[in-house]
Amino acid sequence: MGREVHEEPVAARGSRKWLQMMVNCCPELLEEQILCELSSSASKICWRSPLRSDDYAEYYDEDFLDKLRICLTRRPLGSFWPKPGPHWDGLGVTDGGQYLLVEAKAHVREFRSNIGAKSDSSVSRILNSFSMTKEYLGVDARADWTRPFYQHANRLAHLYLLHVLNEVDAYLVNVYFLKDENMREPGTIVPRTINEWESAILTETIALGIRTRHRLSSRVLSIFIDVEEIERRAAAS
Repeated sequence: MGREVHEEPVAARGSRKWLQMMVNCCPELLEEQILCELSSSASKICWRSPLRSDDYAEYYDEDFLDKLRICLTRRPLGSFWPKPGPHWDGLGVTDGGQYLLVEAKAHVREFRSNIGAKSDSSVSRILNSFSMTKEYLGVDARADWTRPFYQHANRLAHLYLLHVLNEVDAYLVNVYFLKDENMREPGTIVPRTINEWESAILTETIALGIRTRHRLSSRVLSIFIDVEEIERRAAAS
């Protein structure tokens, strides 16, 4: 089943906490920025996750498609990616028909991850999908997408699956939180400015061999949110 409810559904800290608060208490803060970035007449976003009424569940595999009511008629998910696939921090649909896949981060360490697939068949399917995505984006085939920025690579691959292979009007929305003081731990870099985040994003982009402008760059949104503003609006709601 592609639905995950954490042992403690209400997050106490980090990006999960802030995304939960924003989507459920002050969604306009997130929507204002996203709708500004979209080249469409959309004026509203219907959030499908993480919702308080749904135990703040996160969705993956076929369930994330079902939650968005997307049917992949040209290239099915199962032939492109093995289970389990990416767990999406948030999912939304605009009133203009754009589908939003949200990845949220509150500190730089969240950028790093390595491929977790173990079986030869799963690894082979992932590498094949990476190869197609790299070719479409003009990335050198030798670029290593399995580490240490595997997460962003697999999100890009899923955007390629939806938008390019299935002609779905999909967007990858990266939400970066500023000033998350609760994450002050040894070795944890907590950006306080947009410039700090942009420096980390550039490091990731260069490591993956991705150009600053590519064929999907207009569909990869970077949204920066000050957690102090989330707290202020949530308290007033």
